[in-house]
Amino acid sequence: MPGLPVEQAITRAHREEWARVVAGLARRFGDLDVAEEAAAEAFVAAVERWPRDGVPPNPGGWLVTTATRKAIDRLRRDSQRDARHRAARIAYDDTPAEPTGPVEDDRLRLVFTCCHPALAMEARVALTLRLLGGLTVGEIARAFLVQEPAMARRITRAKAKIKAAGIPYRVPSADDIHERLAGVLAVVYLVFNEGYLPGQGTEPLRVDLTDEAIRLGRLLRTLLPEDGEVAGLLALMLLTDARRPARVSATGELVTLDEQDRSVWDRIRIAEGNALLGERIKVMTAGGAAPGRYQVQAAINAVHTNAPTSRDTDWSTLVALYGSLAQLDPSPVVWLNRAVAVAEVDGPEVGLAEIDALGEALDGYHAFHAVRADLLRRLGRDGDSRTAYDRAIGLAGNPAEQAYLTRRRDQLAG
Repeated sequence: MPGLPVEQAITRAHREEWARVVAGLARRFGDLDVAEEAAAEAFVAAVERWPRDGVPPNPGGWLVTTATRKAIDRLRRDSQRDARHRAARIAYDDTPAEPTGPVEDDRLRLVFTCCHPALAMEARVALTLRLLGGLTVGEIARAFLVQEPAMARRITRAKAKIKAAGIPYRVPSADDIHERLAGVLAVVYLVFNEGYLPGQGTEPLRVDLTDEAIRLGRLLRTLLPEDGEVAGLLALMLLTDARRPARVSATGELVTLDEQDRSVWDRIRIAEGNALLGERIKVMTAGGAAPGRYQVQAAINAVHTNAPTSRDTDWSTLVALYGSLAQLDPSPVVWLNRAVAVAEVDGPEVGLAEIDALGEALDGYHAFHAVRADLLRRLGRDGDSRTAYDRAIGLAGNPAEQAYLTRRRDQLAG
């Protein structure tokens, strides 16, 4: 990182070190507000000092040290001086640390501690995305398909409930891990999705987030090697991320699955994802539990990645898999994806009818209008297609996606 322009170095440090700094402070001081605010103050200090003093040789270490000092300064100013001084001294205590239990990684531990069952599932996911992924409130709101002010209130309420209930930020026990796993998997997957197709900003991809999600997925797999949904989520992320090299053109435009150069897909990740799915199939064949939503989604992605060409895609199998997924997760987005597969099997008119039935639930979702625009184009309804493309472009926050939709709209007759 030293040698980069200062602004780029600070941006990169935020992406690579934010979660590490917050998680480490949370473990040391047991207070999320202290951890988050001290981390933020450390980055403010970096913005002020690095342009003058230069980027330090170890930016992460500099940020941890600065954030720790900021946290101690805050605790010393606190009205509960005596109790908080003891917490501050812990930061510099040279005695051996207590055993950390089954979760050794600070960042993964913070995911579990934020996913406390006393919080609503939406609050667990949103809070952890903010603290671990470093996502803005706006980015998290896009992931949930809700308005930004509503998401800000959700995060604020979650923090207030943690303080009021005295929820401890401690190492989770084995029972805690199983109880909180659904929320943890949701967190990891949403972090991955925000990296794979960022909802806002100038970058079409955020590899730091996708890599972090996969890293957390591997840790979860090591921690819970027999859990089918852990394996399914890791397989899903690997199979999806394998297509990343072909997803954005040299001009910064999104390349859809049917137009991607499959020769540049990451075959190592595809093989690893397929191997994980193969293990789950053996378990289910031997009488194991039925697949959950992440395993079904991984199977859907395997159908795509294992097809030599777009024409070879087994759309009938995809219709069936999306039907199974809808039984597990009957969200309108799942039904939208199933309708896309239906359009490939039964024709665009049938698919459009199913999609239009979802209009009330998905009117604010850009992908809904993008899919409608494409089917209307295929039906020769160029005027209606143009209107749908305009709506999709207005709602899309990713620059690569906007460029693709704009080009498709401009290719329409008239």
